[in-house]
Amino acid sequence: MIDIHCHILPGIDDGPDTVEESVALARAAVAAGTLAIVATPHVSWDYPVNDAARIAAGVAELRVALAAADVPLQLRTGAELAMTRAAELPDEELVALRLGGPEGTHLLVECPLSPTATGLEQVLGILRSRGHEIVLAHPERCPAFQRDPAAYERLIAQGMLGQVTAGALVGRFGRTVQDVAHRFVREGLAHAIASDGHSAERRRPSIGPELVEAGYGEQASWLAHEVPYAILTGGPIPPAPAMPERRRSGLARLLGR
Repeated sequence: MIDIHCHILPGIDDGPDTVEESVALARAAVAAGTLAIVATPHVSWDYPVNDAARIAAGVAELRVALAAADVPLQLRTGAELAMTRAAELPDEELVALRLGGPEGTHLLVECPLSPTATGLEQVLGILRSRGHEIVLAHPERCPAFQRDPAAYERLIAQGMLGQVTAGALVGRFGRTVQDVAHRFVREGLAHAIASDGHSAERRRPSIGPELVEAGYGEQASWLAHEVPYAILTGGPIPPAPAMPERRRSGLARLLGR
């Protein structure tokens, strides 16, 4: 598994506070079958000092700690960009903040968790016109897309990619988010599943077990390895496999729902 969205760096955002906590998160990821993580701290006005240089330094330091702790996890640079911050950054900085660094082609842009997503499509269009491809982070948790899935579908139709959170598929963010997450996966509106992990225990850095539990075990390679690899290397996105219908619970079947 390749996790393209994880808050693994210590003391830089709302992820781990210490290097020890970051190492514990990394151990938990490896135990769940993840072999590579893109460090994606928030780059937003809430964390104004975060930039490509600080993230690169954090990744280099954590690599040393992981090697010393004998944790076999590959670590790459990236960021989770708020749209309001991304719009104001120069292209040189944005290239350095791409998933996988300058070798990659995609920026991970956070879908707003506020009731509206005013201006999102315009900002994303500007970023793409400047040569940056887009991965939309956790669209299933965006209230605007929950109310109006067609708005999200338009972005995907334009060539953007969607990244659904693994925990959403198994109900960790509530039933509404779970239903939207499954819809996006089943309808081909999600291209990558990531953990959005924040610690070894809170918001766990796990992908594979959740995909199996949610009924997408056969599609796990495409969702959590093939597409993420293409994103990190700038390669073409591989063709999508057929997605299964969502399995209903026994109670739902009895009630005919």
